[in-house]
Amino acid sequence: MTTGLLFLGLTIGVYLLTKRIYAATGKMYMSPLIITPLLIIAFLLMTGSSYESYNAGGKWLSDLLQPATIAFAIPLHKNFKVLKKHAAEIAAGVLSGTVTAVLSSMLLAKWLHLSGDLATSLVPRSVTTPIAMSISQSIGGVPSITAVFVILTGVLGTMMGPTVLRLFRIENEIARGVSLGTAAHGTGTSKAFELSSLTGTISSISMILAALFSIGLAPALLAVFIH
Repeated sequence: MTTGLLFLGLTIGVYLLTKRIYAATGKMYMSPLIITPLLIIAFLLMTGSSYESYNAGGKWLSDLLQPATIAFAIPLHKNFKVLKKHAAEIAAGVLSGTVTAVLSSMLLAKWLHLSGDLATSLVPRSVTTPIAMSISQSIGGVPSITAVFVILTGVLGTMMGPTVLRLFRIENEIARGVSLGTAAHGTGTSKAFELSSLTGTISSISMILAALFSIGLAPALLAVFIH
């Protein structure tokens, strides 16, 4: 218990520090999502601490992912009229993005000659972590590996997303929200809220829809792809 509390405090402390650095610099490569894990890994290696010891406290933060996802319902409620007005466009955009994400994951796995477990673990990479891990388990993947792919996808999507939006001159808040939420799930949604409240809200619903679509599409497309 003591070790768990120490690692929990360490994680929170490092995160708050890197968050302040990110706020001061505004550079995506200084994001807490990138720097915090690297510093924690470095600390574990230097001290010879095991992942199991760290996770005794770290798992409490992981358990907060589900209520954090549910908390997105607040901005959704505030912007319900906008969501209702653009429901068809949002659903169509998220569906096409989800199909693209799943198929591109399968093609990437095939191109990299990944084994069965790794390949299936890669498939739900564009879904928010708690649901991605559940999908991974249901299709024969390794949830912990899926979590790594999800984080990498979110970080890369957040780093590249704003640049892509600028290059293609996408200024519509609905389109921006759908793009970031579908491609980069929770991390993209955090970035979307930096752009505007409405963009963040659309990103929130897109992230949730992408997860729901993936639950049905991932196993079906994987079965077709394999056979």
